[in-house]
Amino acid sequence: MARGTRKQARDLERTYSRAQFVQKLRRLADAIEGGAAFPIQVAGERLHVPADATFNVEHERSGGVEELEFQVRWRP
Repeated sequence: MARGTRKQARDLERTYSRAQFVQKLRRLADAIEGGAAFPIQVAGERLHVPADATFNVEHERSGGVEELEFQVRWRP
């Protein structure tokens, strides 16, 4: 994608095995702790999360289901 080209909106969810999820969380935690950027590929798109990203935790409850989201946000 050319620099300055606007990326398409995207909202997807991917399910991982327990081992895969732990591996991704561990890599993310190590990057955060070390003050480093975090590269990750999600559904074929490679993302580069900068070291100065912000982090939050979100809890939702609806229809008898509870959801906990760990969110990482940044501006390109």
